[in-house]
Amino acid sequence: MSEAFDAVDVIRTKRDRGVLSPGQIDWVIDAYTRGAVAEEQMSALGMAILLNGMNREEIARWTAAMIASGERMDFSSLRPRDGGPANSTGAKPTTDKHSTGGVGDKITLPLAPLVAVYGVAVPQLSGRGLGHTGGTLDKLEAIPGWRAALSNEEMLAQLQDVGAVICAAGTGLAPADKKLYALRDVTGTVEAIPLIASSIMSKKIAEGTGSLVLDVKVGSGAFMKDEAQARELARTMVELGHDAGVNTVALLTDMSTPLGLTAGNAIEVEESVEVLAGGGPQDVVELTVRLAEEMLQAAGVTDADPAVALKDGRAMDVWRRMIAAQGGDPDAALPVAKESETVLAPADGVLVELDALKVGVAAWRLGAGRARKEDAVQAGAGVRMHAKPGAVVRAGEPLMTLLTDTSERFARAQEALEGAVTIAPEGARPARELIIDRIAL
Repeated sequence: MSEAFDAVDVIRTKRDRGVLSPGQIDWVIDAYTRGAVAEEQMSALGMAILLNGMNREEIARWTAAMIASGERMDFSSLRPRDGGPANSTGAKPTTDKHSTGGVGDKITLPLAPLVAVYGVAVPQLSGRGLGHTGGTLDKLEAIPGWRAALSNEEMLAQLQDVGAVICAAGTGLAPADKKLYALRDVTGTVEAIPLIASSIMSKKIAEGTGSLVLDVKVGSGAFMKDEAQARELARTMVELGHDAGVNTVALLTDMSTPLGLTAGNAIEVEESVEVLAGGGPQDVVELTVRLAEEMLQAAGVTDADPAVALKDGRAMDVWRRMIAAQGGDPDAALPVAKESETVLAPADGVLVELDALKVGVAAWRLGAGRARKEDAVQAGAGVRMHAKPGAVVRAGEPLMTLLTDTSERFARAQEALEGAVTIAPEGARPARELIIDRIAL
């Protein structure tokens, strides 16, 4: 077939700091998806975008073109129940959360059922871990019987009945992104903010949610280490959401220290259940409640108090129904690692730093994460932390417990933790605020 544009001309436009036209963008995404633009040509264009950027209109059009490469989900058939909230068309409102990923980030697990308590549907399409950042689906698969793969019909039925679903995204959503993401990974263009933002938002917009709250993490354990870059990414994604008609806000949150006291799969599920039972680490509770407030407000529910629903058992009730609806047994014992090893505090003082990246790499090396998408993970592996920054510690006391089924992994995990802990004299500086800023239009 005759092509509307020439790939080399499109590359030259961006190479020379020009603005891509809507027609060029639509064509290059479609042509690349169907194989008419070669991998090396899209690699060159990706590098030109990394170096020269895109304006707001270009990024919005690029995102729309990626959405157009596949299907869009539709939740307009969901109906409010028992006088619950409704959107402007009379349907049950929908809201979602996306985190850019971190260490110990189990927030989705208690958050989805918590928001669903208030009659808002939460279609949470999640992914698997890669490298030092954990994956929500890997955590939930530690629950005996639980399954991640649902058809669109099953997802809709669960949203109507339970109100929340956490599952794998189908292959029909933004297939252009899947192909482009793999290319970025091997061509040094992962860091291009227009491409990061459009990758995330094309899937979230295609998912069909009415509102979206973004948790953009910054710090050693986050994808974005630099706060200025994290702000730019957050602002770009918020703009993309609004341009597509999705009510979108972002929180900039700290990922210099792991969230909670666990980094792994089964142990993070265990900690999430503690939060749903009204307990759990203060930072996990704080971020869960704050994100729930933002999601509910974005969905038009302004009179809710999520902190109360965590304490009184309503969120736990939804969690149990959500897990059971996907074949899981909420009462089943979680897998436990066969081997453990303790890391001791080297000195007396105040723990002022617990490096999230180093803890995440240690958990990964213990078997909680994967180096390649096809790798298996150990459900019981990970790092259990006994102190967080601000805590007073004594030499010889346990700081962390390392967990794995394969004891030969301990040595490399210990290597990863070298320099992870900083202990200073008592009265040292306090920990950084968990929630750094809120970004909205």
